Amino acid sequence: MTNNILVFVEQRQGRILPASFQLLTLAGKLAAETGGQAEACLIGDGVGGLTSDVAAYGAKKIYTVEDGELALYRAQPYTTALCAVIDAADPKTVLIPTTFMGRDLASRVGARKRAALAIDCTEVKLDGADLVITKPMYAGKFSATFRLSGERLQIATVRSNAYTAGEPTAGASAETVAVSVSLSDNDTRLKINEVAATGSGVKDVTEGDIVVSGGRSLKSEEAFKIIYELAEVLDGAVGASRAACDAGYQPHTRQVGLTGKVVTPRLYIACGIDGAIQHLAGMRGSKVIVAINTKQEAPIFKVATYGCVADLFTLVPLLTQELRQLKG
Repeated sequence: MTNNILVFVEQRQGRILPASFQLLTLAGKLAAETGGQAEACLIGDGVGGLTSDVAAYGAKKIYTVEDGELALYRAQPYTTALCAVIDAADPKTVLIPTTFMGRDLASRVGARKRAALAIDCTEVKLDGADLVITKPMYAGKFSATFRLSGERLQIATVRSNAYTAGEPTAGASAETVAVSVSLSDNDTRLKINEVAATGSGVKDVTEGDIVVSGGRSLKSEEAFKIIYELAEVLDGAVGASRAACDAGYQPHTRQVGLTGKVVTPRLYIACGIDGAIQHLAGMRGSKVIVAINTKQEAPIFKVATYGCVADLFTLVPLLTQELRQLKG
């Protein structure tokens, strides 16, 4: 086993998830402590064109697995592909973004490789050969620290925005290694019939440094237009509470919460969301939280950095208008 740190670079249709760049920066810092280097893994179809972007964020060696069967994520073929890369790279640690894909993939690879595994980490550091991680527990009520033994492969998924990506280095290059993989009929038995669109071209909630979320108080899909307008002017993502998604106001792909997606943006704006414990578990790690709600006693105000007891239908359009003026 080498002292190198391998990052699974998550890409969707040729677009690299920002969390992957954050992990490449983290991998470089951890590898410097072990005398190793940061390496990366790209899996998909036609991903060779992404290697320059990955190298710019510090990867010294990039392993690629390319196959038409890997164009879209499926658990079995991606597990086989990542395991093949791990066999080729023999890393000390594998870092994976905490996304739906990352959670699924990490657990399967961890079981297949009999690795020490931690999911949804917010802090990762080394103590000798061991990897020491911190992660939230019990719906975010407290954080716990765990030690992953250095005697076996260590795999950790890291929450988006827990670390900041460094500045890319223009013209950086990295050694590339093509890894071949033979996918069995068992790997490819699951077929994809349809890919659900996230809608409107707005970035996914797990990708945004800023997230603007709406709750059941919006009362309709049409009313969410004011949420999208504010998110657009902030270059942010649109989220929604479970109640809003269950009511059909937004797709469940935008649901923030314990049963949806966990987000940790720099700024989270909750509009008309009371703050059920399941929702708080999905966003309480945000750096700054702004709550807009007419109910002064709403639980969301207990975790908010700034609270506005106001009608969202009045305040949100005013915020959007003011921000547009400030941006010229």
